[in-house]
Amino acid sequence: MCTVYYGPVINPQSVTDYLALPRCLICVSPQGNIEWIVEDVENTKLNDVLAQHDCAPSDITLVHLDDGEFLMPGLVDTHTHACQVPNLGVGGEMQLLQWLDNYTFPTEARFKDVEYAKRAYPDVVRRIVNSGTTTCCYYGSLHLEATKVLASLVHAAGQRAFVGKCNMNWNCPPNYIEPSVKESVDTTLALFSYIEELPKAACGEPLLHPILTPRFAISCTEELLTRLSEIAQKNPKLAIQTHISENKAEVELTKSLFKTNSYAEAYDKFHLLRDNTVLAHGVHLTEDEMVLIAKRGSGVAHCPTSNFYLSSGMARVGMLLDHGVKVGLGTDVAGGYSPSILTEIQHASIASKMLAIQAADKKCNCNRSHSESSSSGEEDSHSRGRRDHKHHECQCDCECGEKQPGRFTNQKLSIAALLYLATLGGAGVCCLQDRVGSFEQKKAFDALLVSVREADTGNPAVWGYNPARDLTQGVTAQSADKNLTEWLERFLFCGDDRNIKKVIVQGRLIGGRDYHPLP
Repeated sequence: MCTVYYGPVINPQSVTDYLALPRCLICVSPQGNIEWIVEDVENTKLNDVLAQHDCAPSDITLVHLDDGEFLMPGLVDTHTHACQVPNLGVGGEMQLLQWLDNYTFPTEARFKDVEYAKRAYPDVVRRIVNSGTTTCCYYGSLHLEATKVLASLVHAAGQRAFVGKCNMNWNCPPNYIEPSVKESVDTTLALFSYIEELPKAACGEPLLHPILTPRFAISCTEELLTRLSEIAQKNPKLAIQTHISENKAEVELTKSLFKTNSYAEAYDKFHLLRDNTVLAHGVHLTEDEMVLIAKRGSGVAHCPTSNFYLSSGMARVGMLLDHGVKVGLGTDVAGGYSPSILTEIQHASIASKMLAIQAADKKCNCNRSHSESSSSGEEDSHSRGRRDHKHHECQCDCECGEKQPGRFTNQKLSIAALLYLATLGGAGVCCLQDRVGSFEQKKAFDALLVSVREADTGNPAVWGYNPARDLTQGVTAQSADKNLTEWLERFLFCGDDRNIKKVIVQGRLIGGRDYHPLP
């Protein structure tokens, strides 16, 4: 039986555009794929439109969203460490390398005890899912059995994900290091086999994928990186995740150890930069590195909460976008102190504004930016003819109203850009943009049902939908479209898991306030 959703929908289109559709109709097949979408259906025409699509009332489940609710694509976390969740909020007075030695490695070492993994990981996965993350790139510890526990729990939860076991045989503590290249490789391949043997989803495709995970360059000998490169080259569809240019001391150490001119060059030397490589952080990337990463098609996981918390710096996301680098958001737990991508949205906004302020203090370049041509200013084809619901947002920090799409360097990130990074941009980093990240026919229905209704969310930070208090004559004159965009913005900046009623992956409810699994 198909499920048909009717009500307000937010649908990202590009870095500069999203659709706000107050009366949208989405039909989801029993396999969890989107069969069709009608973007604007008056309530009086609902039955007629359903009949046109051969949907008899007895043949469908109709979900009619309440006022103050909307659907949006699920959030994509392109970088998190499941084994660091027990360390949330601890050690922020240190920088990266000291924090790893004093807090993180000891926390991860506990997962040598597989019974501890069985106790800890269920809470980890549940917290991340209930935070609205429908797709997640997980780092496990270096332990095979514990990471198999993580993989099985993610699979059972129904989350779309990549799970990898850290490769680390160099420059690590004696009690938390792999003893040999052979063991690192053998346990990695064993994890891949375990994940690939798990049952597929009802749609006939796997939701859980293995991912090659050299922790970062300085934790892997050249021999190990060579072996991992061989595995990658034999498996072109195998995703890769690692860290890059997070901290200045880390960057200098990497260049010294590998005798390269840049951090990116160290990975490229071993053919580890390609279109399905996810590079976490990129705070201190040079423009030459950005060019190389874009050429290889790799993506960057922007982790602003972690970058602030560990005093690493601010990644130049606008410059990455202008160079054509794919960018998504990552929580980087526990460098980041929240499992929610909403926190990353908020801090990505702050980081972009700080970079814009710093650039403006150095030189006001507004007039020049308006005279230059756009590098990626073409209108998204999916948005043409829908200007009444299309939200195209300018990236320039001036007041003239003539904003130049495609020029992101040293500009604050708009709502459209933040939404994109958290959804469709992250999907692109994971090479899943054809399956998730937005609502389109034949894509998987990975979605959040969000509520800003004050009566049932209990979130004091959201000044939400409360008609008895707020709906005066002047307010009711506002369009539903405008209300929907404001609901989105309130959710992104003030919302949390209390505002997420349903977390849906491949059409199946897997989390949120309405999720009540059988004991």
